Amino acid sequence: MPAPVPETLPPMPGQRLARGVARALRQFDFVSVEELVPTPGLRVDLMALGPKGQVWIIECKSSRTDYLTDRKWQGYLEWCDRFFWAVDGDFPTDLLPEGTGLILADAYDAEILRMGPDTPLPAARRKVMVQKFARHAAMRLQGYRDPGVAGLVDF
Repeated sequence: MPAPVPETLPPMPGQRLARGVARALRQFDFVSVEELVPTPGLRVDLMALGPKGQVWIIECKSSRTDYLTDRKWQGYLEWCDRFFWAVDGDFPTDLLPEGTGLILADAYDAEILRMGPDTPLPAARRKVMVQKFARHAAMRLQGYRDPGVAGLVDF
């Protein structure tokens, strides 16, 4: 029997939150990718794709300062069906705007405390986002399987 692979946590707090959220969303049959660019100038922390093509964007905030310096989050709303904040148990959630989703997370799991409003994407934009998601995921997989090609593509 092979030796167990030691677990390594992502180095940054936001990446740890993203990992916990991604793990938790699997129970709802959502798959996810990190750091996807929906349009130039925007990069989401986590994008999740549901079993019926639902597109969720999750912004991971590790501190008050991290949240207060984020000036782009409203630009993400037009690229998803639902928008969520993912924060840890120490985050001051009263800072977060009403009418957005809220996920409490750590590096291992997460819980949806509040669903973001359902604002369905137009069909053409959904098609674009599903294609971006697929290409991003495929490029990541190719980069893991063949690290020599990673420098040839922009994630």
